[in-house]
Amino acid sequence: MVDYKSDVPGGPLLDGVFQALSDPTRRAMLQALAGQPRTVGELAAPFDISLAGASKHIQVLERAGLIHREVEGRVHTCHLDARPLHAGAEWISHYERFWNGKLDVLEALLRTADAGPGTDKPAPAPRKRKKT
Repeated sequence: MVDYKSDVPGGPLLDGVFQALSDPTRRAMLQALAGQPRTVGELAAPFDISLAGASKHIQVLERAGLIHREVEGRVHTCHLDARPLHAGAEWISHYERFWNGKLDVLEALLRTADAGPGTDKPAPAPRKRKKT
């Protein structure tokens, strides 16, 4: 499992990634950046926020390591760095495996109960769940 408390120099903390993803404006900005790099103005345009407000959202994304800015004169262009999302996906995957295991046990119990009382018929093996 991902060590979400580690403070690797230069690496984002998992807490920062989840904090950045907790806001719908920031998630939409990341989605826009997945297509191509965008300026701060382009990222702010779809929202009813000022450039200063957009810049604050971008700073949260930068602290999480999800984007980096390239500055040329007065133009700030943002680029997506999706690598920190992998740590979040790994963390979630751990709990997905946990719940799939619990659901497999429940399914086996229900199959045994469906077989009826007093039968020695074993429950069929649980199906493998598809990863989403």
